[in-house]
Amino acid sequence: MYLVVDIGNSHTVTGMYEDNELIGQWRLNSNAKSTADELAIRYQTLFAMAGIKKEKIKGIIIASVVPILQSAWVSCCKKHFSDHLKHEIFVVKVDKIKDLITVLLNNPAEVGADRLVNAIAAWNLNKCKQVVIDFGTAITFDCVTERCEYLGGAILPGIAISLEALANKTANLPHIDVSDPPPSIIGKSTVQAMKSGILYGYGGMIDGLVQGIKKEMISTPKEEFKVVATGGMAQLIAPYATSIDLIEPMLTLQGLQIIYNRVVQR
Repeated sequence: MYLVVDIGNSHTVTGMYEDNELIGQWRLNSNAKSTADELAIRYQTLFAMAGIKKEKIKGIIIASVVPILQSAWVSCCKKHFSDHLKHEIFVVKVDKIKDLITVLLNNPAEVGADRLVNAIAAWNLNKCKQVVIDFGTAITFDCVTERCEYLGGAILPGIAISLEALANKTANLPHIDVSDPPPSIIGKSTVQAMKSGILYGYGGMIDGLVQGIKKEMISTPKEEFKVVATGGMAQLIAPYATSIDLIEPMLTLQGLQIIYNRVVQR
């Protein structure tokens, strides 16, 4: 049994695998002030609720874009979950996974661990040219070749950031919930107009970026190309972005599973 941990700016998603089957999955708010002991209390409680004994944890792999939380997690795992580990706690870094993906950038170390993990997972699903779109705090586009080469991508503000900016930086625009869509593109009220702008606007922006990326990545229209979406807001935006081919909610956990099996356990 092994634990996979994806530490994001807004949420931390963890999963427990046994015989390569996901037997538990949890999504909690990322709190940069959490201590190692606080993390241990929280997750031991979740494990107990799922009937999972910490003594069965034989491996731990972590991908993080929040350095302070990464440190807390490593300390937590060493102090509370390491007694029965068969392998050292593995923190994803580009130089540790170079056998799985080639990063074609001037400074490979600056690429977020989650982006590389997603790229590896997507390539194992579709061994073709593709772009992975992760709808998180930031929306990231990650371009991967048919040879699992990471080309780079694009980063733009996430939906929650945009909604917060609209409400906080204007005098009369309210905080809104976009999970309830507007009846039409043309909003008949301020709230409807804001919902339309976010949902249809982001959908159009996604499609426009994908169109431009495809022009740079493929040479003929018949060449296979996939658009894979993941992240907390993927299901919300997918109906407004016709370019998305498939949604993989657990893509990052799948990528961590692949890295654990092919790098940590080898």
